[in-house]
Formats: sequence, structure tokens, C-alpha cells
Amino acid sequence: MTAPQTVLGLETSCDETAAAVVRRHADGRAEVLSSIVGSQIAAHAPYGGVVPEIAARAHVETIEAIAEAALAEAGMGYGDLTGVAATAGPGLVGGVMVGLSFGKAVALARGLPLVAVNHLEGHAVSARLGAEIAYPFLLLLVSGGHCQLLEVAGVGACRRLGSTIDDAAGEAFDKIAKAMGLPYPGGPALEALAEGGDPANFTLPRMLLGRKDCDFSFSGLKTAAARLAEGVTEPQARRDLAACVQAAIATQLAEKSDRAMQAYALDHAGQGLRFVVAGGVAANRAVRTRLQDVAAARGFSFAAPPLAYCTDNAAMIALAGAERLALGMSDPLDAVARPRWPLDAVAAAASPTHTPGRKGAKA
Repeated sequence: MTAPQTVLGLETSCDETAAAVVRRHADGRAEVLSSIVGSQIAAHAPYGGVVPEIAARAHVETIEAIAEAALAEAGMGYGDLTGVAATAGPGLVGGVMVGLSFGKAVALARGLPLVAVNHLEGHAVSARLGAEIAYPFLLLLVSGGHCQLLEVAGVGACRRLGSTIDDAAGEAFDKIAKAMGLPYPGGPALEALAEGGDPANFTLPRMLLGRKDCDFSFSGLKTAAARLAEGVTEPQARRDLAACVQAAIATQLAEKSDRAMQAYALDHAGQGLRFVVAGGVAANRAVRTRLQDVAAARGFSFAAPPLAYCTDNAAMIALAGAERLALGMSDPLDAVARPRWPLDAVAAAASPTHTPGRKGAKA
């Protein structure tokens, strides 16, 4: 058995300044001792989305206080830690640099090992904050910036089965909500509006119907819904449109996950079949229900993080760091901040979903 690891996690990849202390016990069980998230919603709300420069400045102003608050809530000081884990990408690089630099400073001053964590790996292990979920498992990582299906064989061992070729599901939620005049953040506002709506009252396009892979596409859906929103003003019609959008996104996520489950089950015959959903969109109840139904039909167990750990948080970063430290893995103090950092580097190089240059949805 490995020794327990008590890790300070730092997360600054977007618009939350977060710090947490997590203890990974010798038996692999995770215990969240504290989790503090400083929201920047009020600062970005006037713009209807995250402004990178505002986010980075806010991280600089609050990171030290939030880290100290996390330690205080855990009832310990820097001297009680066995390591520091900080998000090193992917994300808004100005913000990533703030948390990573603070983590390096703590590691240097206290003589602690540093783990530069891939933010997506944090999401991949986030469900393990609420339950003991063994590797391997099939993961749907679905958030505002990412939408991927991954086979997670262990720490740092991910194989991509599918990814979005344009927008992420959470991005579609947020931008359609903005087109409908809903407040920021748009995803939860659209979910609330969809209550009591009729998802059959509008017709939205279903993307990639002719393709038999596990890739996603939400750009066409986003554009069609935004155009419909321009002429929809009656309250019930707005509820219907919100419900239709939510159902369309849930349907695509469920259909592609079902296809991935079929392939995964063939490769893992005779093993326990586990399906994990992580990321901010995992908090959406309609999406979660559809995915639970698909998992049950395919004989997979279903797991998702506690709601507090679906959106960006530092507890998942601390756990990812603790799991690496338990295997003797750490990073040098010259670890770099990365705006892009795929979990499956081989698949990203062989079959990139986005190419550099002026062409393409993500140019």
C-alpha cells in the first residue's frame, strides 16, 4: 500500500478561482477536507460570457486568500501537506498561469512535490470524490469547453473514442441561452426555463446522422436554435424551445454514448462495465436521466460526481495530483501552462479534431 497523500489543489483554468485539500488514503479512498470556489459570475455577467483578461486579473487578486481559506477549513497549514497540484491546462492560459505559478511558489518554499495536472484528467477522476470507482471505465466528459468519450484505463491512461468536431455541449447550452436573452451562466438558466416545456413543439436538426463513429457536433443545433429564438417571445413557446434544445442535446449525448458502450463492451467482455459522466453538463438533470437509461440498457453501472464537483473545482485537481503522487509521479518547477492539452495525445496527433489556421469552427 502507498502512504496517504494530503494535497492542496489549485484550479484557475477559466472563471473560478478554486482551492481544495484532499487526502487520498492508502487504500485509495478519497476524502475531501475542504473545497473553496471563488466565483467570478458577477464580473463576467455584463458581457454574457467569460472575458479572459478579467478572469486572469481576478485570479491574481484572490488566489492566495482562497488557498489559505481552503487550508483553514481543512484545519491545517502548508506544513501538513505532502504535495501541491495545480491545473496546468487546458484553459485560458492567463488564468492557468496564475494557479500554476502559485502552486510552484508553494512547492518551492515548502520543499513539496508539484503535480501539473491536466484539467481534463481532473474531471476524469472527479466521480471518485463521491464513490470508490475502479479503473477501467468509460467516460463521457461533457462541459462548456469539452465534449469527449474516453476509455480511462488508469492514471494518465486515456484513449479517445469520440470528440466534438466543433462546439461543446455546454457551449451550445450557454450560447443558445444567451440568444434567448437568459442571464449568465446560461446552461442552468436554460434548464430552469425548460421546466414545463414541450420538447416536441419545435424541430431542430440532428447532426452527424450518417456517421457511425462516436463524434459529436453541436454547431448546427446552436445556430438553428438561435435563429428560432429571434421570433419566439410568448412565455410558453420559450419554455418549449428551451425544452427542445435540452432534449436535442441529451439525445445526441445519449446516442453517441450508446455507440461507445457497444464498442467498449466488446473490448472488455467479462469485466465490470462502468460508465462515468463528468463535467458541468453532468449536473443537468434531463441529460443525466437520459444517460442513466442508456447505461442501464447496456448493462453498465452509472456514476457521476456529486453536484458540487461537476463544475470546475479544485478537489478534482487535488485528487488527480494525489493519485499521481501515490505512483511516484511529479513534475519539475519549469512545467509549462498549456492552452491546449489533449488527454489522448496519440489520437490528437493522428486525428486532430481542430487544425490551426484561419479555417475551421475553432479558428
